[in-house]
Amino acid sequence: MQEELKIPRHIAFIMDGNGRWAKKRLLPRKVGHREGVAALRRMIEECDKAGVGMVTFYAFSTENWTRPQEEIDALFKMVSEFADKYLSDYVKRGYRIMFMGDLTKLPADTVAALKKILEAAKGNNGMIVNIALNYGARDEILRAINTILASGVREVDAQTVSDCLYTAGLPDPDVIVRSSGEKRLSNFMLWQAAYSELIFVDDYWPDFDEKVFLRILQEYSKRDRRYGNVRRID
Repeated sequence: MQEELKIPRHIAFIMDGNGRWAKKRLLPRKVGHREGVAALRRMIEECDKAGVGMVTFYAFSTENWTRPQEEIDALFKMVSEFADKYLSDYVKRGYRIMFMGDLTKLPADTVAALKKILEAAKGNNGMIVNIALNYGARDEILRAINTILASGVREVDAQTVSDCLYTAGLPDPDVIVRSSGEKRLSNFMLWQAAYSELIFVDDYWPDFDEKVFLRILQEYSKRDRRYGNVRRID
């Protein structure tokens, strides 16, 4: 009999390999990014079907600004299209939409599209879809520290810092998944990842589908999460 799967409350994806997926097929990088958007949509659907409460996607990091301007422009055009075409539908389905990162540096039309979605999603209480844009964990932690200093607080504990992060009041990721065979977090949710399970898969992000997602759940279900405690033997 198949073992029952453990469903994470919060799963986060580091979406990697769009460019290599395209290069392998002798296609422009922007095609890889477009297929990456399709994979993101598939993972939202799979998470919803599985009963995951929150899903986070690392879409654009603070370091990604070093990419060619043409690629950056194409990426943000896709972000705006995704917001208008798909996030609007997710809002109607009751998903809670949020964006994590410094949005002030994004193109004006992209910011307008995202703000429209945030306004429309107010009051929704379904699955949380969190998209990290112009996000870096070190920047997030520094932002939290400066917020705390500005408040005049003299003594700080872990909860104080957590309350000043973009994810304040939300669960830390139970599992962080990175695609394309890379085995690092790349400045992603460093504070929140303290006890996250890490799963690295060789599949490029555009290839993520129901089968890859099932493999991830199966691997996660094997993990013994002890949070520093001694394993209990019954």
